[in-house]
Amino acid sequence: MQREGKGRVLDQFANPDNPRIHYETTGPELWEQTSGRMTHFVSAMGTTGTITGVSRFLKEKNPQVRIVGAQPSEGSRIPGIRKWPEEYLPKIYDPSTVDELVYVSQDDAEEMCRRMAREEGIFAGISAAGACWVAQQVAQQVENATVVFVVCDRGDRYLSTGVFPA
Repeated sequence: MQREGKGRVLDQFANPDNPRIHYETTGPELWEQTSGRMTHFVSAMGTTGTITGVSRFLKEKNPQVRIVGAQPSEGSRIPGIRKWPEEYLPKIYDPSTVDELVYVSQDDAEEMCRRMAREEGIFAGISAAGACWVAQQVAQQVENATVVFVVCDRGDRYLSTGVFPA
């Protein structure tokens, strides 16, 4: 379709507008909402647009903010996040702004998904729950941390998967 002038391939993995919009909007919103007090930002790593854009913004504001990427552990298949082999990293990804990668299992992400719905009333998806699980691990390890993560997907996408019991 693109060759015929009837469409356009946006390619969220290579489109610089993906991290740019997170640099211009998500990063500033998180900074403002925490009054600049965040110590850690955790992001699920799907297209890597969120972690790339937000981390660039946060590192400009405070180079001491730790950026943590949530990736699925070996054998886990968490929709929306990937463990990227070096040769397949998205073109938009900037690893220089990410301080650490933490792996989350599919079981832990799915259980966190249910907990978020049951305990917090947040109907999130599995990738968001994976980031939440990693954020909790960071918060348990670092005293006086202000850990922020973004709920990046919705739970309704997973109603037919068995993640949420009837």
